[in-house]
Amino acid sequence: MSATAEPVGTLEVALAHATRLLATDPLRAAEQAAEILKVVPDQPVAVLLLASAQRATGNPAVAVGILEKLLVKQPNWAAAHYELGVALGDAGQPEAAADALRRAVKLKPDLAHGWLALGDQLTSAGDVQGADVAYAWHIKASTRDPRLLQAAAALCENQIPQAEALLREHLKQFPTDVAAIRMLAEVAARLRRFRDAETLLVRCLELAPSFAGARHNYAVVLHRQNKPAEALREIEALLVLEPRNPAYNNLKAAILVRIGEYQQSIEIYEAVLAAYPQQPKIWMSYGHALKTKGREDESIAAYRKSIELLPTLGEAYWSLANLKTFRFTPADLDAMRLQHDRDGLAEEDRFHLHFAMGKALEDAGSYAESFQNYAHGNQLRRTSIKYASKEMTEHMRRSKALMTREFFDARAGYGAAATDPIFIVGLPRAGSTLLEQILSSHSQVEGTMELPDIPAIAKTLSGVGGKSQGSNYPEALATLNAQECSALGERYLSQTRIQRKTDAPHFIDKMPNNFAHIGLIHLALPNAKIIDARRHPLACCFSGFKQHFARGQNFTYGLEDIGRYYRDYVELMAHFDAMLPGRIHRVFYESMVADTQSEVRRLLAYCGLPYEEGCLRFYENERAVRTASSQQVRQPIFRDAVDHWRNYEPWLAPLKEVLGPVLEAYPAVPEF
Repeated sequence: MSATAEPVGTLEVALAHATRLLATDPLRAAEQAAEILKVVPDQPVAVLLLASAQRATGNPAVAVGILEKLLVKQPNWAAAHYELGVALGDAGQPEAAADALRRAVKLKPDLAHGWLALGDQLTSAGDVQGADVAYAWHIKASTRDPRLLQAAAALCENQIPQAEALLREHLKQFPTDVAAIRMLAEVAARLRRFRDAETLLVRCLELAPSFAGARHNYAVVLHRQNKPAEALREIEALLVLEPRNPAYNNLKAAILVRIGEYQQSIEIYEAVLAAYPQQPKIWMSYGHALKTKGREDESIAAYRKSIELLPTLGEAYWSLANLKTFRFTPADLDAMRLQHDRDGLAEEDRFHLHFAMGKALEDAGSYAESFQNYAHGNQLRRTSIKYASKEMTEHMRRSKALMTREFFDARAGYGAAATDPIFIVGLPRAGSTLLEQILSSHSQVEGTMELPDIPAIAKTLSGVGGKSQGSNYPEALATLNAQECSALGERYLSQTRIQRKTDAPHFIDKMPNNFAHIGLIHLALPNAKIIDARRHPLACCFSGFKQHFARGQNFTYGLEDIGRYYRDYVELMAHFDAMLPGRIHRVFYESMVADTQSEVRRLLAYCGLPYEEGCLRFYENERAVRTASSQQVRQPIFRDAVDHWRNYEPWLAPLKEVLGPVLEAYPAVPEF
């Protein structure tokens, strides 16, 4: 036995020596543990140390074998179950790892690192809700201060108001308690007060820079606020310490998708799936990235793999339907019906299956049953969101009252001088992705994605202080001076720079909902181009109704809601046409389909761009496209879609009634 590995004195001393070595030199720790076991065969702590050392030196499969034998003799040892869970995770057996970790924390509920490891495993599996619970228990288990235990318990039980009150009271007395600050940030995040959470976590990391849990929370909060550069910086710092951590890698992949670095994202997903191949939701995320890059066959295979691993995963079926060019087989439809009829199916899976079955039945020509599924899917989705159509109507009326021609004349010359942005606005499913693909096929224009920066700036101007106070937007625009408007324009250009991958002088921001912020865009970026993509009201609204959006389009889950939204949109755009003549260029989808070349020439002339034939061959453009139309715009214009809504006309009476004169006058605009 080597001198460095020799147990010295009593068994306790030898075990303590091996434990110290494990943190700094696991190879020597393994030697030490093996020597102890020669003297005291089957000594449990030495066996556990040997397994830990084997895992730490890159032999997780060996560690699993050792631990499984140990647990036969020590079935109720939480530490051994924890170590088995970590080793199984490293060995690429995530389901077994999660099971072992659940056993560990059941045996020892205050095993903080057990809850943390379980949260990481569930995150890698895409089980956001389960991971959220595990991380909350980790916070509670990490809290040794009895003054925080009550708040931690409230957080675990999702009693958010109680947790917030207890934590605020505690921090009045102990303002530098980093555990309490992190817990309060968690409360703020659950309430979707992400700016508050960010402020708290910044303070937490100022006090404790090595607090990895807080830094991970900080990266998540930054990501949710569309601050990808900052979020990426934080997650990279964590990956230096734990390069194989699945939670960190998954978040990095999601951030990279946000900034258009799809190839890097795909490579991370491939690495994660190589280590954790049984993760259905990671396969689905991988499929999304492949779809965006135009690798359709591979994306279909990834979605199929996620369904194979988790047949109840409705979102994977919807992801196939959302390719638009994909066609389900009769066997696929039977499988979806089987899953839909299961007892205990989650609502999220159920409404995704309804949308997917609606698409399958639509392709099969079974329009009555297809509409029934679309209607059921929308009804289920509508119950899970908060939407009041009157809020958009109120915004439209307040915008019209504020932004008169005199308002804009008094602010002539305001804003940043840059001509870089080309905004495409309108409603979803109105042909905006087609316009983006056409324009981005021009040598001087770069396509990006639906950028959230303008709505985020509008939100900062809103001054919302609570439900009773309401928003100060758009009225806040009247308080801005020339310098402040220029600063907003420069802020937008700075924030979106991370999305630009080429040296093209122009880039596209294709966020349809930006039509509600034309006034802000004009004041901040007066030389930006604004294009309104418009489609027949019934075609546009019904296409939105049968589309399940991941987020942000809450008006689409009821025919009356989407009809009112379309009507408000038309009225607001008519106002801006009158107040800012010639500022906005309108493209009617039907005209683009009927005479593509003429419409493309008009579009390029408005943008001040020379005509290029490549814009007519937009379907050859290999850029990444991150919208529901990503596969459709990789094909020549499909003219049959113009009147496809007529297959559903028998069920569209509520929509027609709400649209009223807007429908009757189309493509003209009625008097409002």
